[in-house]
Amino acid sequence: MHSHDHSHGHDHSHQFGTHNRAFAIAVILNTLFVVIEAVYGVLSGSLALIADAGHNLSDVMGLLLAWAASWLASKAATTSKTYGLKKTTILAALFNALILIAAVGGITWEALQRLGNPGEIAGLVVVVVAGIGVVINGITMMLFMKGQKGDLNIRGAFLHMAADTAVSVGVVISGTILMFTDQAWIDPVISLVIAVVIFLGTWQLLKESINLALDAVPRGIDPAAVREHLEHLPGVQSAHHLHIWALSTTENALTVHLVKPDPEGDDEAIHQASAMLAAEFNIHHTTIQWERGGAPCPNGTTH
Repeated sequence: MHSHDHSHGHDHSHQFGTHNRAFAIAVILNTLFVVIEAVYGVLSGSLALIADAGHNLSDVMGLLLAWAASWLASKAATTSKTYGLKKTTILAALFNALILIAAVGGITWEALQRLGNPGEIAGLVVVVVAGIGVVINGITMMLFMKGQKGDLNIRGAFLHMAADTAVSVGVVISGTILMFTDQAWIDPVISLVIAVVIFLGTWQLLKESINLALDAVPRGIDPAAVREHLEHLPGVQSAHHLHIWALSTTENALTVHLVKPDPEGDDEAIHQASAMLAAEFNIHHTTIQWERGGAPCPNGTTH
């Protein structure tokens, strides 16, 4: 005898509403900064500013990608897409991680080139514009500070802005030093340090997004602990065929077979299981199948 429970207690449309304003402000501010950087780069003849404007334009694209995924995830499921488009948030996090890794490669390559052939001392215009970048990127980064702790997609946007803030700070520091000294090696060395910091922050994002894309158990959930909690439910003898995966960067799902010989108390056990999984493990979508001792499983085995 089998029965199923589906608990859907998490509303992603609320998540989108929470971050919608943050994305709008971030995109507007960073687009304006790209224009400012490009204009002053041309006027000052600074290739560094023009190149950084191009880099920041890619970050605007990354923000738009994360924003679009957040919006798509808020859409209702359909008969052909029964989970909706929630997984676009995982894909957005993955693409943003890859974009950041590519940016690290670009920064590293440019820094190594400058180590061998130092450029001219950075002018005051470059330092001032980079200072504006610190302010704008810093404000944008703070917009996603809170949300990034529980949403991998938002963390991707946060890391983009954190990386840009670090690069701008590095330009200000190295530019200021170069204005008053002849230590041309300072600029590429600071760039390399920044590249390492960005890479370390991005590597975890990349690993997590790949894991979620492959339906691995989400970070922070211990399958052994989940199994133990389920086996402590009233009347349950054992739990098997346990699967845990992410529907999106904020929602998790679970399916499991529970061996419970006595059908009495099934409804109460279902209620307890759903509440426990939501409260203890942030799993809000559950499918539980009862098995009465010795009943064959769909794959032909007996438990």
